[in-house]
Order: sequence, then C-alpha cells, then structure tokens
Amino acid sequence: MSVRHSVAPVFRGRVLAATGMCWLLVVGIAAVGAPLLAPFDPLEFDPSIRLSEPGWPHLFGTDHFGRDSLSRAIYGARMAILIGSGSVLIALIAGGLTGMLSAYFVRLGHMLMRVVDVLMAFPALLLALVLMTLLERSVLNTVIVIGIVYATTTARIVFGMTLKLKRDVFVDAAVCSGAGHSSVLFRHILPNLLSPMLVQASFIFAFAQLQAAALDFLGLGLPPEVPSWGNMLSEERIYVTRAPWLLIFPGVLIILSVFSMNLVGDALRDSIDPRFKDDIAGV
Repeated sequence: MSVRHSVAPVFRGRVLAATGMCWLLVVGIAAVGAPLLAPFDPLEFDPSIRLSEPGWPHLFGTDHFGRDSLSRAIYGARMAILIGSGSVLIALIAGGLTGMLSAYFVRLGHMLMRVVDVLMAFPALLLALVLMTLLERSVLNTVIVIGIVYATTTARIVFGMTLKLKRDVFVDAAVCSGAGHSSVLFRHILPNLLSPMLVQASFIFAFAQLQAAALDFLGLGLPPEVPSWGNMLSEERIYVTRAPWLLIFPGVLIILSVFSMNLVGDALRDSIDPRFKDDIAGV
C-alpha cells in the first residue's frame, strides 16, 4: 500500500481531524513566516511596559522583561516545528533501523531488543531528564534526546511489523529470486512499513511537544534566551496570580497543537493497512 493511497481519504468525513490539520498548518505558517508575522522583536526588552495586560499593540500582553508575548509565541512555533520534526526524524531512523534489523536478523535482535526493553522500562520524561543532565542545554541536544526517547517505542513497533512482513509470500519470493539481505529489507519490507511509520511519526510529533515543554519548564530543555512555549511557561510561572495570561496563551498553544496532532494521528491510524492496526493501537 502506498503512502499516497493511505493518506488521501484520511480526512473525508472527519471534521475534527480536518480542523486539527488546519491548526497545524497555521502553526507551520507562523513558524515559516515568523519574521514577517511577529509585530515586535521577541528579544527586545522594554521594562517600562513589563507585565502589561493583553491589548493594543501587545495582543498577548508583555512578560516581566517587557517583551511582546505574541511575538515570542509566534517564534515559539518555530521551536515546536523544529523539535517535533527533528525528533520524528531521529526516532524513525534510529528506531526503524533497530526494529527492522532486529526482526530480520534474529541473533542481532536478541541483543538490540533487550537494550530497547531496558530503555523502555524508564518513563519517557525520566529518561529524557537523565539524558539531558549529561548534555548542555541546546536545541540540538533537546532534539536528540527526545528522538532517542521515542526511538525505543518506534523500534518495538517496527520490530513487530517486520516480523509479520518477513513471513509474507512476497519476501519468500524475493529470497528465492536471489535478492540479498539489503534488497529484501530496503526494497521489499521498508516500502510496506512507510504507511504505519507515518502514523507513528504523527504521534511522536505530538508527544515531542509535551516532552519539550516539560524539559523547558524544569529548566533542562532549550536555553532560556530561545523563545519557546515551554520557556514562556517556565519563566512566567511565578507571575501566575499577577499576570495569568502569560501562562494561559502558551499553555493553550501547546494543548491545541498536541490535540490537533493526535486527531490527525488517529485519522491516519484508522486509514492504515489492517495488517498493522494492532501493532500501533497502543501508540
């Protein structure tokens, strides 16, 4: 089944999923066009207007440094897209290769999947915290850590799907025709994994937003000078009673983005090849 065939009818008759996709497109536009859409410099200080209430010209108000919260929220969309996309890329490549190789080469799989099992024994946030304490705060390290955390889940899912495909007739036919291991894996098995991996990517993207926000809130994620929704929550939490809007706006943006991505992921999962629905049902 091709990816195009899997995705084309996904949003037909699904209003919530289509709405979620529209919101994600808005976030994407904000991320790409941040320099044009942001009314102010997100790093510009103006102590004379610190903690201003939402209104014109600061529609989301200003923070404790007098920075425009709307501009910081718009630039925060860049971090949301960057961290989500980077984490998905790392998780799918690392986890996908681990799962495929472990299922195809049994002896190698015994070793690799035991490592995956050990990592999966830790809660995702705890594992991310442990890894971040070993690294310095940066965008790249945050992406790597979150990608590694969800590579374990991806490896387990791809492992199960590859075991099913490995027993299919088309794989036996490829082996009988003289195809090598790399040809069987990447020309015959991998194309059949693309649709379910696309579904997995949508969930990783959503969970990455929560993990990034949690790490930022705990002071172990992105550097404090980087505008992100998690940093906005972390910096302004002490003003929750004096200026609650400073937490409401970034919190709502995180909730909408995660909820929208989950809706899209559910729609993709419902349209997937029936052979793999059970494998990704617990994602």
